[in-house]
Amino acid sequence: MENDFPTGGVELTHLLVVGDIERSRAFYRDVLGASVYREYGGTSCVLKFQGSWLLLVTGGEPTEDKPGVTFAPPADPGSVSHEMTIRVPDCEAAYEILKARGAELLTPPFDRGAEIRCFFRDPDGHLLEISQAR
Repeated sequence: MENDFPTGGVELTHLLVVGDIERSRAFYRDVLGASVYREYGGTSCVLKFQGSWLLLVTGGEPTEDKPGVTFAPPADPGSVSHEMTIRVPDCEAAYEILKARGAELLTPPFDRGAEIRCFFRDPDGHLLEISQAR
């Protein structure tokens, strides 16, 4: 059924609203290893990351096609409504690499039995997780 939604050839793009395109581009490119695909006028950046598309955009007011919707970075990083989980083969190794590249991880990897995981935030406070299945 996946190929039927809504037509064939569908790809998913994750959109994150950021406060500073340059800072966020550098984080996703230099810390996570995403590739910059395209940039638009200093207000958006398209990245290819682990087989998915990631679109970073600056905030903006409502438009005709999305009335009543304002785009803004997270106001409170302690309150989460979206998270990206990155499945890794070795959480400890990924933790050390991310830490060396400047990521600020919330804790070292935590063994939860069925998985080992830890969390970190991007420069705007979006929550990310690295997770190793057991």
